[in-house]
Amino acid sequence: MGARIAAGRRARGLTQAELAEAVGVSRSAVAQWETERAGQVRGNLTRIAAALGVSVQHLLGGEEAEAAENATELALLRLYRELGEEDRALLLRTARRLTRAGRETVAG
Repeated sequence: MGARIAAGRRARGLTQAELAEAVGVSRSAVAQWETERAGQVRGNLTRIAAALGVSVQHLLGGEEAEAAENATELALLRLYRELGEEDRALLLRTARRLTRAGRETVAG
């Protein structure tokens, strides 16, 4: 589960401190979750999933959730590869803006 939390955090462009703030815990708690050294992660799963924009099932490692997520990621990657350089840059800027807006919504 720690690897999925870390990967989700990085995918959203969050630091450990930002994820900690969104969930309402300390930065060290996030570091412990990511290295699987803490037992308090299960009590925070719903908030972690919301902050990362994933399902609790994904964090728990459900195969169906992961398969659907992987299929979506692959579809997005294929579409991205079809874009020209200028459109790729636009897409990246838009994704960053949407990620920031999502973090503000979660923190709000």
